[in-house]
Amino acid sequence: MRPERPQRQALLDRPAVFSRATAVGVAVCVLCPTLAAAAEAPAKANQCLPCHGKDGISTGPEFPNLAGQKATYLTKALRDYRSGKRQDEQMSLMAKGLSDSDITQLSEYYESLAANK
Repeated sequence: MRPERPQRQALLDRPAVFSRATAVGVAVCVLCPTLAAAAEAPAKANQCLPCHGKDGISTGPEFPNLAGQKATYLTKALRDYRSGKRQDEQMSLMAKGLSDSDITQLSEYYESLAANK
């Protein structure tokens, strides 16, 4: 049940209550896209796990971390592997089956993950 108009107005007249509510609302709006992106890995990310690890943190020193990499860098790298412009036998095989949409989703996903795990 909603408070009557005078009661709601009384709450808004209290600066501390109003500013806290505003701060929480802004924080939720800012963080939700990031949290949603981090929570839902694209289906194609499963093929990245063996080398680049869970949450984009690599499984060994020979594989780069993907977490926190810029999406523009990852997009260019994957497109270059797919076209053959950039050479690596394993990555070329992986990228060959990716559509432009897959590459965009993967790049944005890995950029959204924290790099310092």
